[in-house]
Amino acid sequence: MGDERRHIHRPHHDSRLLDSSVSRTAFVLILAAVAALAAPPAKHTFTGVITDSMCDDGDHSQMRMGPTDAECTRACITAHGASYVLYDGKQSYTLSDQNTPEKFAGQRVTVTGTLDAKTKTIRVDSIAAVK
Repeated sequence: MGDERRHIHRPHHDSRLLDSSVSRTAFVLILAAVAALAAPPAKHTFTGVITDSMCDDGDHSQMRMGPTDAECTRACITAHGASYVLYDGKQSYTLSDQNTPEKFAGQRVTVTGTLDAKTKTIRVDSIAAVK
């Protein structure tokens, strides 16, 4: 009968160890998740053409609000309330900075910033012309 008590008692003891181990693991996972959420988003460099949201694929042939792509882009911004976007050849991204892109309208640039994938908006840190 003494052997039976040890056998019955042992699983109960192992169960407490397992509960403690699961609690520690859960705690570590929660800390890791909080740390990941607290980390700032990674900055990336995007290359493309500064255009406007009405001609968001960089093709100004339909609108032709001016003799050049740059003039059409600026005209769509001022006359039609469009926004500056970066078109990378596949996708266009709204730019959080709507002042700096004006001097780069119609030009190929690199934009450094963070991307909000849900809204397809780049939070702009800098814009530079591609040479």
